[in-house]
Amino acid sequence: MKEITGGVCAAKGYTAGGVHCGIRKNQSKKDLALIVSEKKAAAAAVYTCNLVKSAPIKVTKANLADGYAQAVICNSGIANTCRAEGVEMAERMCKAVENTLGIPAGDVIVGSTGVIGAPLPIACIESHMEDLKAALGDHSSEAEAAIMTTDTVPKEFAVEFDVDGVTCHMGGIAKGSGMIHPNMATMLVFITCDAAITPEMIQKALSANVKTTFNMVSVDGDTSTNDMVSVMCNGMAGNPEITGAGSGYDAFDAALNTVMTALCKKIAADGEGASKFLECTVSGADTYEAAAVAAKSVICSSLFKAAMFGADANWGRALCAIGYSGADVDVEKVAMTFKSAAGEIPVCKNGAGLDFDEDLAKKILTETDIEILISVGDGPYQATAWGCDLTYDYVKINGDYRS
Repeated sequence: MKEITGGVCAAKGYTAGGVHCGIRKNQSKKDLALIVSEKKAAAAAVYTCNLVKSAPIKVTKANLADGYAQAVICNSGIANTCRAEGVEMAERMCKAVENTLGIPAGDVIVGSTGVIGAPLPIACIESHMEDLKAALGDHSSEAEAAIMTTDTVPKEFAVEFDVDGVTCHMGGIAKGSGMIHPNMATMLVFITCDAAITPEMIQKALSANVKTTFNMVSVDGDTSTNDMVSVMCNGMAGNPEITGAGSGYDAFDAALNTVMTALCKKIAADGEGASKFLECTVSGADTYEAAAVAAKSVICSSLFKAAMFGADANWGRALCAIGYSGADVDVEKVAMTFKSAAGEIPVCKNGAGLDFDEDLAKKILTETDIEILISVGDGPYQATAWGCDLTYDYVKINGDYRS
């Protein structure tokens, strides 16, 4: 497997594009994206665990009931959530794809992101569909730009991998900066692939991998109403169809994990107002669940995130987070080390603080990428969670989000 360029257009048979249709006030920002497969593709998705779900999620669930899709349409600026007419608006977005491209509305994945509760100006979308069609091409980055809200950098990734001697490709784009928290599906992530695989096996791989990737990301503790990750596989690589367990499925699963991990790390690094990317690995646990719960608790701690913003080696806040997490670990066995490009420094052993060089710790924590390495015993399991620091800018962004 190797990393390649191309995002959602890296795989055979996919085109993408984005335009400004008028949903967002800033005319320089694209706000409508489209991804199209030449052929109908096997597809699967996972969705937010928030009880309040957006209309696009409801429509996408219905459209994917048969396990197939051929296009993705997504707008930014308005979430199309908590509106009586929301489902109708999402269905009209799908119908607009049908009217413009001839792809049945029931084969369209639809997404929205932005302000909750505001009406979606569907006429803007419908009147710009010909422009969107004309924008289609090898333009993954244009589609990515159109789904961004408070994101400051684009997030796309792609790989080339082998399935039973046949070269396949997989790529994705992601949107996510705020309202990012574990135990959901993900933010908005659209993944395309040219491998031949059944919808059931896509769902199996997706559901398994989301637990160790996107569900291990937290920016601010808020679970969005619109979170979704979808995967389309059109089979145009020409490999023997993956229908069950075996080397082909293992290769697909590994590629999906690589793409999802890369995208979720990009989301964590671009948290709203973030100045630092945090990666917490908890090892030595007796179960994966214990390691995961402990790692997520550290990443979610507002006090610890604030300490990282200030380059303050306040390791006690991380230990405290483990203690209240509910993780089945012995806190008297906890050892902790901070690590970055500037070096590493042990700060805790056997649940107690160590004497350490505060100046060196400050230097290590001043870097933009920081690892928090925690051992909780001699068990065989470990888990990694990703997040960011908590800054003044996070409050500024969210205190004026609708402007």
